Amino acid sequence: MKNAKNSAKPTLLTIEDVDLAEEILETETRLNNAPFSSPLNQLPCIQNLVASYEHMPTPMAIVDASLAFVYRNRPFTALMRSFRYPEKSSFLASFARAFDGDGLKDLYQATRNAKGGFSWNGTIRHHSRDSASVITRMYMIPFLDKGDEVRPLAWSVLLEDVTEENKRLLRGYFSSLLEASKLKDNDTGRHIERVNLYSHRMAIKMYGDERWPEVDLDFVENIGFLAAMHDVGKIGTPDDILNKKGPLNEFEWALMKEHTINGAFILSGYPHPMAKQIAQSHHEWWNGTGYPFRLVGTMIPLAARIVALADVYDALRMRRSYKAPFDHKRASLLIAADGGLHFDTELVAVFNSIDDEFSSIYSENMDD
Repeated sequence: MKNAKNSAKPTLLTIEDVDLAEEILETETRLNNAPFSSPLNQLPCIQNLVASYEHMPTPMAIVDASLAFVYRNRPFTALMRSFRYPEKSSFLASFARAFDGDGLKDLYQATRNAKGGFSWNGTIRHHSRDSASVITRMYMIPFLDKGDEVRPLAWSVLLEDVTEENKRLLRGYFSSLLEASKLKDNDTGRHIERVNLYSHRMAIKMYGDERWPEVDLDFVENIGFLAAMHDVGKIGTPDDILNKKGPLNEFEWALMKEHTINGAFILSGYPHPMAKQIAQSHHEWWNGTGYPFRLVGTMIPLAARIVALADVYDALRMRRSYKAPFDHKRASLLIAADGGLHFDTELVAVFNSIDDEFSSIYSENMDD
């Protein structure tokens, strides 16, 4: 039997991958410290484009045949500085981290494809730790000499901010899912709203702490909405199990636990992995005894660990068919006692530092 480590096929680079890498290197070498030294700047047609773009509020740029910057207007330069893109680089190198998957390679191929008009458009995400993400629709518009069908002389690059539109569409879609899950499990009152608020407050407290470099502004904003989606997988749980007043038997409990897998499947299309992580892993335990995959410690995504604590705190405070509500002090003691067992001990410490805010959130958002 072959060794499993040696049986995996090597990853092969395509011709396009090699061409792209070589072109970036060649352009970077040529640019050195003079990104706008292109002879294209001397052409009247390019000068006219520059004059047109100079006072436009939309980020606009011009790149040459090798996709090196020839010109950037002020909004384009401001965006690059906001997200700390290298300013004296080629377009390809500057924006590489803004593309997902094969997006950069697709752009490169499209700008060399005569049948496609040498053009490309797609959505890219600009992101840094200290700035909320901006989603832009990017258009690569070829500029050809009259009768030239071999390769464009240059491209205009236009960035259209679609951040709010994108957020509105996504949140509308997932809010519909959330409402559907409420219809299935309507005994939770304002539980999901409070879990959002607890999780958001935890993330705010953690932001800027070097122990959690992944907690950037996007993380803080996303968890404040996506925490509510933790039980969306209950859409697929039978009503008689969700609404049962007594304890679940072994078979019923097995079905109930499947809501984590169902939720992960439903949310797998969300552009940010946090949605799926929360739905799938918010019942994992720090010591590895949770479900569905018995993950241990930091194998559990951070967002899911935060939501797990918020979810349990709120469940302790609520009146349920099988228990009376606990006051804040008793709920807090139980959370602390489960540090290192159910919960990440460092997150328990964060909770202890702001537990009075948890109490206020519960009091201000109690069920009617």
